[in-house]
Amino acid sequence: MNCDYFDAGSCRSCTLLETPYAVQLAQKQEEARGLLAPFGEVQWLQPLASSEESFRNKAKIVVGGSADQPSLGIIDRAGRGVDLRRCNLYDPAITAALPVLDELIRAASLTPYDVPKRKGELKNILVTVSANGELMIRFVLRSKKLIVPIRSRLHWLYERLPNLAVVSVNLLREHVALVEGPEEIILSERTTLPMQVNDLTLHLRPQSFFQTNTEIAAGLYLQGQEWVRQASPASLWDLYCGVGGFALHAAQVLPASSEVTGIELSGEAIESARRTVAEYGLANLEFFAGDATDFALRQGTVPEMVVVNPPRRGIGHELATWIEESGIEKFIYSSCNAKSLAKDLESMPSLKPVKARLVDMFPHTTHYETIVLLQRS
Repeated sequence: MNCDYFDAGSCRSCTLLETPYAVQLAQKQEEARGLLAPFGEVQWLQPLASSEESFRNKAKIVVGGSADQPSLGIIDRAGRGVDLRRCNLYDPAITAALPVLDELIRAASLTPYDVPKRKGELKNILVTVSANGELMIRFVLRSKKLIVPIRSRLHWLYERLPNLAVVSVNLLREHVALVEGPEEIILSERTTLPMQVNDLTLHLRPQSFFQTNTEIAAGLYLQGQEWVRQASPASLWDLYCGVGGFALHAAQVLPASSEVTGIELSGEAIESARRTVAEYGLANLEFFAGDATDFALRQGTVPEMVVVNPPRRGIGHELATWIEESGIEKFIYSSCNAKSLAKDLESMPSLKPVKARLVDMFPHTTHYETIVLLQRS
C-alpha cells in the first residue's frame, strides 16, 4: 500500500508499511508461535489475512488547527494538527464524510481544542461505518458549549450525508490523553448503528466496543463458532463479550436447551446485545452488565465452556486461576495481545492450547489477534 503521509514522515502509525504483506503475516505468525511454544504442541491453522487498505470501520479523528482551517487526523509532539483525511486505511464512506465534517466545523465555528494552550472545544470526531455504509458520528467536546451549533445544523448534516444514522456528543472535560469521556448525549432519533457480521446484525451504541476491521471480525467469530459447534457444550459463558459477537454466534449453533451467558462491563454494549437477542428470538441467550472476574467468582455453578475476549492486559491472574481450578474442559481465548495471553496461560497449566489461528485485525502494524482453543490435559 502506498501512503503519501508515510513517505512524507507525517504519520508513521503503519510501522510495517514498507514490509510486504505476506512477510508481515509470516513475522506475526512466528512471534505468536514462539509465545505459545512453551505450552505444548499447537495445531496452527491458516492465518486469516486482511485487506491491505480500506479495512478500518472506525476513524478516531483528532481535530487541530482553527475553525477556519481545521486539520482532521492526529497531532504531533508539539500539539500541532496533522491532516490525514486521505488515509488509505479508512473505509471509503468515512473518507467521503470528512470533507463534510470540515465544512461543518468552518460553518458552525467549532473551535478545535488547542492541546498546548488548553483552549478550545472540539477535541475529536469519531466516525464509524457499517457494512452497508451507514455512519455513526460522535463529536468529542470539552464542554456543552458547541452542542447548540451542532444540533442546529443536524438537518444540513443529514442532507449532505444521507447515510448518516447516529449523531452524538461526547464530553471529555479533562485535559487527558483519552479519545472520549464518560458522558454521551445522543442528538439523533436513532441510537444504534446496525453492524452486519456474517448473518447477524449487531447493534452498536456510541460507547460500545466493536472490532475495527469488520471483515476480519466476521472470520474471528466464525472460528470461535466452529469450535463451539464441535464441543457442543450444554452451557457457555462469553466473558468480555462486548456487543455479543461470540455469544450470538455460539447460540446459533447450540441446541435450544443450551445456556449461553454474555458478561460485559459496559452497560451500553449489553443493551445493544439484548436488542439483537430480541430481534432473533434467541431464548437460550442472556446478557448481563458486570465485571467478568467478579461474575465468575460469584457463581455457584461452572459452565462447560468459556470464551474470553479481554482487552490488551489479558484476563489477569485471578480469573485465570479460577478457570484453572474450575474443571472446565474446553476454553476459547481470543487475544489482541499474545504476550498477555502467554502470561495468562502460565496461570492455567492444566489447560493446553491445541489449536490456534492468527487473525490479522491490524495490517501494517505489529499488532494482531490470536484465537486459541484450549483443552484440559
